[in-house]
Amino acid sequence: MPSASVSIRANIDRPISVVELFTIGIGPSSSHTVGPMRAARAFAGSMADRDVAHVTVTLHGSLALTGRGHATDVAVLVGLSGWEPEKIDPDMIAGLVAAIRETRSLDLDGVLPIVFDPDADLIFDYGFLPGHPNGLTFVADFADGSQETRRYYSIGGGAIIENGQEVSRANVELPFPFSSGERMLELCAAQDCSIADLERANEAAWRSPAETDAFLDSVREAMCASIRRGIATDGILPGGLKVPRRAKGLHDKLVERGPRSDPSAVFDWVSLWALAVNEENAGGGRVVTAPTNGAAGVIPAVLRYYETFVHGATRDGSRDLLLTASAIGSLYKKRASISAAEMGCQGEVGVACSMAAAGLAAALGGTPPQVENAAEIGMEHNLGLTCDPIGGLVQIPCIERNTMGAIKAINAAYLALHGDGSHVVSLDAVIETMRQTGEDMRSKYKETSQGGLAVNVVEC
Repeated sequence: MPSASVSIRANIDRPISVVELFTIGIGPSSSHTVGPMRAARAFAGSMADRDVAHVTVTLHGSLALTGRGHATDVAVLVGLSGWEPEKIDPDMIAGLVAAIRETRSLDLDGVLPIVFDPDADLIFDYGFLPGHPNGLTFVADFADGSQETRRYYSIGGGAIIENGQEVSRANVELPFPFSSGERMLELCAAQDCSIADLERANEAAWRSPAETDAFLDSVREAMCASIRRGIATDGILPGGLKVPRRAKGLHDKLVERGPRSDPSAVFDWVSLWALAVNEENAGGGRVVTAPTNGAAGVIPAVLRYYETFVHGATRDGSRDLLLTASAIGSLYKKRASISAAEMGCQGEVGVACSMAAAGLAAALGGTPPQVENAAEIGMEHNLGLTCDPIGGLVQIPCIERNTMGAIKAINAAYLALHGDGSHVVSLDAVIETMRQTGEDMRSKYKETSQGGLAVNVVEC
């Protein structure tokens, strides 16, 4: 598989806001569901006022190989119909897609009726494009016989880029820009402030502090809501693996057991919260990309741990946790990638673990060097983690992997807090190691379902 071109990656100096790291969408995948839906919506919006007679869509590479398991085909149909992942009610998707398949037609951008047969007009191309493993090509045929082609790439975390364009540099000037962990720590030392304070000052370039707080609170609430829905829902997850939801049953057992001094209860609750979110994601429900859907349960579980088990936890502490996690996540986006099709699962659960570890360490009062150390520990012990979902579904091993990521993050935070922040391996070094490892990893271990558990476990 060809490596991603430089233009696809985020410019290392491009400002990245917290609103880019945490977006509210639907499951089961940010790169394979949310991104393709946004690409299809962008294409449809550019064509709705033109005399389009027919549309063909081709999914390339990883989007084709695991597209059906990740509901990429469904996402494209929904996006072509004019819906965005933030606005669509997950409960209406099945009916919308069924109608398109039955009538072999759809309303482009919700306004222009066109013939569209998903069986013929949605093509799965298992070859990889040179730009990125996750490619989509849209071809519009016009009534006058002319044709126009547009290509998009889903580059991770729900972000998309149109072919031939670099990831745009936001038109803002940050007061404290940083593109490395080293520079981040230098700025914190110079300003005598925390990483969260630094991030908050930078967010003020986009919006008022009150608006940033409101956004952080909305992210927190969305994370809590996904936990609540996951805990309240049982049954079998869709997709054919017949994986049962476990969060509700585990929750009922924990409630029945009642308060206990047994330390294992903490692990059980953290695992429950991560399970709940990722079962909700696997079922196509509403989750927060944090920084991706496949890793959506790690940060919510660690956030709930902080609010539930840490004496003196505050709302400001929760905000600091999210702001610090965002600062760390931005470094991975700038210096490597959060796309499992490029990095394997080290780029998803590994990055989420690193972000959560840093966020928790910050909320617990850690110094910037301790927080940076926590982020480094969180990734160091996820290096080489492959993405090998059975059946292309974000279920096995993805759901349980989030519970492991959350527990590792908590462990990493406390390990860092027991030190003074000095350590041998820097965060920058571990991010570069992750990038190199992802480049060296064979494509069959990077969200193609062609290796690992995906081929060594017989599907039921």
